[in-house]
Amino acid sequence: MSAVVVSNVSKVFNAGHVNQVDALVDIDLTVEPGEFVSLIGPSGCGKSTLLRLIANLIEPSNGEVQVNGKPASRARLDQDYGMAFQQAGLFEWRSVSKNVELPLELKGWDKVRRRERAHEMLELVKLPDFAEHMPWQLSGGMQQRVAIARALASHPQILLMDEPFGALDEMTREHMQAELLQICSATSTTVVFVTHSIPEAVYLSDRVVVMSPRPGRITQVVDVELGAGRDEDTREDERFFASITEVREALRGIEHGAVRGGVDDR
Repeated sequence: MSAVVVSNVSKVFNAGHVNQVDALVDIDLTVEPGEFVSLIGPSGCGKSTLLRLIANLIEPSNGEVQVNGKPASRARLDQDYGMAFQQAGLFEWRSVSKNVELPLELKGWDKVRRRERAHEMLELVKLPDFAEHMPWQLSGGMQQRVAIARALASHPQILLMDEPFGALDEMTREHMQAELLQICSATSTTVVFVTHSIPEAVYLSDRVVVMSPRPGRITQVVDVELGAGRDEDTREDERFFASITEVREALRGIEHGAVRGGVDDR
């Protein structure tokens, strides 16, 4: 059973009005269990919209989204996935541990189980010594790790991430990328990840889904052949640079030497 299946999905905002926006057209995408798939494309191409459709935060105008073999709406109610965004979104009045416990509290876990699970997750993101700190006492990178711990706390099979490292400096960002890969490997989590960064998409992903300017379409899917156990040496690997070039050319619409357009490859 596939983790995510998006079938012939389109999304129109303000349909029939003068401000109608055709955000996505004819999207077909399948993500298998344990895969790390990144969505990349120019600003406004519908990457985040597609992620929100998978999360059932919005409904498609046409087509169908299934998560873990069930309608996306059912998967949302069953809490089959966790989400992390560009901003950590921690509650400033709750300690780090209490922030991680929040989804478990909402699911009705008892206090002892919540604390044990929160400790386990903070160990996973290497922040057990900060359990009783408040979010404002942590750096931005540390807050993002807490947000990831919270997203993983209820054992989700799928993690949906919308530019979670976009606001971080380059060194912290690279550190967080490595941390995320270790966490996903340890938990066998399926990830759908939105990013504007080509190197980030290549370093993290098994596949990179390239999308066109609005209305967003999937124009190419690039397989990344870097294997497991990626580390700092991976960033110097010839295959890493080759995959970056392949994604960049797909974004620029280069096919058999014909340039069809361009996009900022931040």
